[in-house]
Amino acid sequence: MHKPDGYPDVSAYLLVEDARAVLDFCAAVFGAEDLRVITREGDTGIMHAETRIGDSVVMMGEMPGGPEAHLHLYLADADAAFDRAVAAGAEVVQPMTEKGDGDRRGGVRGPGGVTWWIARQVA
Repeated sequence: MHKPDGYPDVSAYLLVEDARAVLDFCAAVFGAEDLRVITREGDTGIMHAETRIGDSVVMMGEMPGGPEAHLHLYLADADAAFDRAVAAGAEVVQPMTEKGDGDRRGGVRGPGGVTWWIARQVA
């Protein structure tokens, strides 16, 4: 087989300051499940990690001063996930709102500088 069982053909790959904080945020907010976490020699941080959110896999590695990352998620209860993100310490970038494009969407910036756009189609 050309890929691990249950993996999509395309996965996002993030470069973040603190991968463990991002993985923990994903678990608390989105119910994510860690698939693989590979630490650097001497346990000096995470070299590579993978987590499943719904039917998608998000991969990441640590890089000080990594580039800004944005991910968009469609969730059945976007408002509840948005509230969990804020409760977990995420900064509100855009409150949940309907902007006329058929989606209800809000944005939060969580650990590692990742901005999560949380949405549900309403129209």
